[in-house]
Amino acid sequence: MITKEEVKIKPGKLFIDGKWVDSVSGKTFDTINPATEEVITLIAEGDKADIDLAVTAARKAFEEGPWRKTDARDRGRILLRIMDLIEKNKEELALLETLDNGKPISETTNADLPLVIDCLLYYAGWADKIHGETIPVRGEFFNYTLREPVGVVGQIIPWNFPLLMAAWKIAPALACGNTVVLKPAEQTPLTALRLGEICQEAGLPDGVLNIVPGYGPTAGAALAEHMDVDKIAFTGEYTTGRIIMQAASKNLKRVSLELGGKSPNIVFADSDIDSAVNGAMTGIFFNQGEVCCAGSRLFLERSIHDEFLEKLSDKASSLRVGNPEDVGTQMGAQVSKEQFDKILGYIDSGKQEGAKLVTGGERCGKRGYFVKPTIFDEVDNNMKIAREEIFGPVVSAITFDDVADMVRQSNSSIYGLAAAVWTRDIKKAHRLARDLKAGTIWVNTYNTFDAASPFGGFKQSGFGRELGIHALELYTQVKSVWINLGS
Repeated sequence: MITKEEVKIKPGKLFIDGKWVDSVSGKTFDTINPATEEVITLIAEGDKADIDLAVTAARKAFEEGPWRKTDARDRGRILLRIMDLIEKNKEELALLETLDNGKPISETTNADLPLVIDCLLYYAGWADKIHGETIPVRGEFFNYTLREPVGVVGQIIPWNFPLLMAAWKIAPALACGNTVVLKPAEQTPLTALRLGEICQEAGLPDGVLNIVPGYGPTAGAALAEHMDVDKIAFTGEYTTGRIIMQAASKNLKRVSLELGGKSPNIVFADSDIDSAVNGAMTGIFFNQGEVCCAGSRLFLERSIHDEFLEKLSDKASSLRVGNPEDVGTQMGAQVSKEQFDKILGYIDSGKQEGAKLVTGGERCGKRGYFVKPTIFDEVDNNMKIAREEIFGPVVSAITFDDVADMVRQSNSSIYGLAAAVWTRDIKKAHRLARDLKAGTIWVNTYNTFDAASPFGGFKQSGFGRELGIHALELYTQVKSVWINLGS
């Protein structure tokens, strides 16, 4: 296992047109290790001027460079080289992610990086399979379609799965022949910058991928409203998603949004209780609860409520929370002081509104942004902790008797990203899969992902689908061609 001392962390620069450069303003910001509250390194702070340079480079690479006209299989080969280099540097990347984000090394090693590698492998295979159709139109005409890249794509990724979210966006965009300007979250820029080095080493042409760390109101806003960006893809909070839609309207650029969630995790009395308890643990405490599809509303059928909560509480209170670099750690630090304070604020709100605190509910230790796994019981679906996305290790248990009323409560949310159902009754499972308003429905599992399966939300959880064949629709546009075959 690679150690922190073996990782060469240098000051982060911007990656524009194949070159590592300082920001135009010369400004920098600190990236912090949330487990120790210490500065890891300085990062160049990009803003509008740097976004302009990056977009110019991406436009030139798209219009004049070789990428769009590169043989599709050769594009796939470069994606495979990127994948191979990520696999070769897997330990380093996992540790970088842990240092910058605070998540346990066991998760970055065994969850994040394998999913990153699988995503690149999947879209490398798609590169030479993106094609049009021939259409039997009326008259003496030959009609066919071309599926072409959109052009210059702006991508803004969050801090909860930094490298994985970069892969989810970059891999399909590059497979389709687009060029990219990526803005990583200011809290977690390190693996995105390392990815830039890897892409360059893999032979990706200059200007095809540009990486500009910076803040949302400056770099992010400049990218969203830029008149020479053809498409914007964003993952983050729904309030920011609204701002991005408004900014994108200036040139009517295409938009895809993967936003937040308040996902119901529904457990019936006829389920395998122990499996459901383990699923609830994964649903809310994986990645410190910093998961957009976290099962933060736990609906329990009344007859199994007491047994279920006792088992869940025992497991939650025994979770090992601490040093993310320790392979035995099960839950790490929240990503930042801002997020740490926000979570504790929601916990206080739950107490004030009358929810029953079962376990947790406070910080863990005196150093670093650690929060104890927290369970609330006797939660009303109208309470703040049941309505708003906490994005932390806090679950709200809601008891139900009537299935129809439970479905109504589950769907009574501005969000619709995911839901889960635990039952042995397959008919009930299929009925609920149709009735629940969410983009992903898990049955007797939670947080299961595959690069081939689409992911995205209903309602204010966003629109557009990442992963699978559907992501290709985000990064291509269709052209209809008519040939007159008549005299």
